[in-house]
Amino acid sequence: MGRLNNCLAVYSIVAWKILYLCRLSRECPDLDCEVVFEPAEWKAVYMAVRSKELPKTPPSLNEIVRMIASLGGYVIRKSTQPGTQTLWIGLQRLHDLATAWKVFGPETRKSFFAAESCVVR
Repeated sequence: MGRLNNCLAVYSIVAWKILYLCRLSRECPDLDCEVVFEPAEWKAVYMAVRSKELPKTPPSLNEIVRMIASLGGYVIRKSTQPGTQTLWIGLQRLHDLATAWKVFGPETRKSFFAAESCVVR
C-alpha cells in the first residue's frame, strides 16, 4: 500500500503542474515564458517547432505552451486551446529536448571549443 501512495503522490504533483500550465497560459497569455520555463527549455522547443532563429526576447507563455502541446499532438489553431493530455506528452518530449540543448546547444559548443585541446604540440 505504501508504494501505491507514493505513486499517487508523484502523479498528483505532475497532474497539478499540467493543469497549472494550462490554466496559467489561458489566464495570462502574455506572461513571459521564463516565469515557468528555463531558457534551455523554451529555446529547445522553439528551435524544434519553428526551426528558425531564436527571438531576442522570450516568447509569451501561451505561445510556448502551444508549441509544447504541439509536440504532443496538438494542432495549433487560433480558435482552440491545448488540453492536458497533449501538454503532458509534449512536456515529456520537452524534457528530452532541453537535456539535448544543455549538452549539445550553442552555448555548450562555445565553451567546448574555448577549452584547451588535449593535443600535444
